[in-house]
Amino acid sequence: MTSAVVSAANKPASTPQENASPEKFRLMLMMALTLVTGVVDAVGYLGLDHVFTGNMTGNVVILAMALAGAENLPVLGPLVALGAFLLGAAVAGFTLQSSPKGWNRRVTLLLTGGCIALTGAAAISLTVDDIGRQSIGVIVAAVISMHMGSQALMARHLGVRDMTTVVITSTMTSLAGESLVGKERPRLLNRRLGAVLAMFAGAAIGVLLLQIHFSVPISLGVAITAVVTVLGSRRWH
Repeated sequence: MTSAVVSAANKPASTPQENASPEKFRLMLMMALTLVTGVVDAVGYLGLDHVFTGNMTGNVVILAMALAGAENLPVLGPLVALGAFLLGAAVAGFTLQSSPKGWNRRVTLLLTGGCIALTGAAAISLTVDDIGRQSIGVIVAAVISMHMGSQALMARHLGVRDMTTVVITSTMTSLAGESLVGKERPRLLNRRLGAVLAMFAGAAIGVLLLQIHFSVPISLGVAITAVVTVLGSRRWH
């Protein structure tokens, strides 16, 4: 008993920086996945006939306008993307429902499956010219959207505050209504602003890489997701 007390007394106290480092690490991983969402949404909207593969709010609006008679707006693509996103979220929810909060093997499995799905989408684009104008483009959009639905549910399971990885509307609301005028500055201001900038940067990068080839931005998404998977499985805890 005495030795345990002495050992505890002699143990150097952890600094605030050491206590914060795991949180910062987790935050950076979620920022990386948010950037991937921006990339694949740029791919979907510009390369797959105005289909959002990560932001389902956009698909709901586009689908509603198309059904209401607006011209030159797709119906099938947004509808399939919505269904695929829901399916991906449902599969992830079923997979994680009995797991404790935080990173575990099932999270690693889901992200690995996402890497495989994105790799398949990139591979298809290498064999099909002008994929956005082909019917197989709807399948590619569905594959990407299914992974993004899984990623969104996984992000909720991991529970990093303000890091949904697929939606920033609520984050911007908190940024304006709480971080800028409330008492949660500056830490949550940096976090929320960072999420917005990550999505913005991802979309911009996606546009630039699309000029090289359709498969390039998707391949970047694969690489980033793979890195997050490896780092998260090793260091999340």
